[in-house]
Amino acid sequence: MKLGLYLGYSGARLELPVESVLEAERLGWDSVWTAEAYGSDAITPLAYLAALTKRIKLGTAIMQIPARTPAMTAMTTMTLDALSGGRMLVGLGLSGPQVVEGWHGQPYGKPAARLREYVAILRKIWAREEPVEFHGEEYNLPYTGPGATGLGKPLKSILHGRNLPIYLATLGPHNIRLTAEIADGWIPAFFSPYRMDVFRPDLEAGFARAGGKSLQTFDIAATCNVVITDDVKAGLQTVKPGIALYVGGMGARQKNFYNELMQRYGYAEPAARIQELYLAGRKAEAEAAVPDELADEMSLIGPVERIRERYKAWEDAGVGTLLIGNRDPRVLQLMAELTGSLSAAR
Repeated sequence: MKLGLYLGYSGARLELPVESVLEAERLGWDSVWTAEAYGSDAITPLAYLAALTKRIKLGTAIMQIPARTPAMTAMTTMTLDALSGGRMLVGLGLSGPQVVEGWHGQPYGKPAARLREYVAILRKIWAREEPVEFHGEEYNLPYTGPGATGLGKPLKSILHGRNLPIYLATLGPHNIRLTAEIADGWIPAFFSPYRMDVFRPDLEAGFARAGGKSLQTFDIAATCNVVITDDVKAGLQTVKPGIALYVGGMGARQKNFYNELMQRYGYAEPAARIQELYLAGRKAEAEAAVPDELADEMSLIGPVERIRERYKAWEDAGVGTLLIGNRDPRVLQLMAELTGSLSAAR
C-alpha cells in the first residue's frame, strides 16, 4: 500500500505544513494531496510544494469539475506535470449543487454525463492525436451554441504532455460504476474497509464495462484518520467534528451525498439525527451524535499495536493508497513502517 499525505483545503488562513511534506518525502511516502471548496484552490499549493520537493507525487483530492473547462484542467495539470518532472495525479470531483450553482454559477446539469465527457476530453487533449472536437450533452467543442461567432476551430495542445492518471471522487452507485469504468483510481470519502460489500458490486460492474480492469489495476485512494493515543474514546472525539460537518451540514437537507452514504453503511437513524442537529445550529450535539463505532471503522485510532492490528482491514479491502491528514511525526513514521515505505526509501 502507498501513502498519501492529505492536506485538504484552507480555513481562513492558508498555511502549508512544508516540514511535514518534506518529512513524508524522506520517509518514502508516495504522494501529497490538496483540495478545494470555496476558498483556497488545489493547484497553487501543489505548485509551491513541487518547487520544494524532488520525488513525492502531487495529487488533487479534488479539483472541482465545474470550476474549470476541461481544456483549462488539461492545460493546468500538463503544466504542473511538466514543471515537476512527471509527478501529477489528477483527482477530480463533481461537487454538489450548492457549490456548483451557488459559487461557480454553473448549472448542475447531468453529473454522470458531465463526468464522462470531461474525462473523455482530457484524454483527447493529452493524447494530441488530432485537433480536439467533441459534441456531447454537457460540452461542445468547438462551441456552436447561443452567442457563438462561428469562428471556433478544433485545436491541438501546443504543449506535449502525457496521459495523466485520473482519480474520481464519487459516492453514489451510478457514479462509482462510471469511475471504475473510465478512471485510473477512486477517491471515496468516508471510506470504511469493513463496508466493501457496499461498493464492490458497483466497482466490479464498472470494471466489466471497461474490460480487463480489476482492483489489481485500479487504485482506491481512501482517506483515513490516524491518531496515536492510549485513550481510544478521546481519539475518536477528534474525528467526529469532520464527520458531523459533512453528514450533517454539507449539501441540502434533501440532497446530502455523505448522509446517504452513512445510511448505506447502516447508520440511517444516527445520520438523520446528526443532520437534524447540525442544520439547527446545534453543532456540538451533532458531533456527540456520531456513533463511536462509525468513527472507529473509518479511522485508525489508539495505541500503536491497535493501529497495527486494524490496519490489515484496509489492506484486505484492496486500498492501494491511504490518504492520511495527520501531520504528527509519529504517525508519519509509523505508517511508513507499516506499509514498507520506509524500507523502500532507504
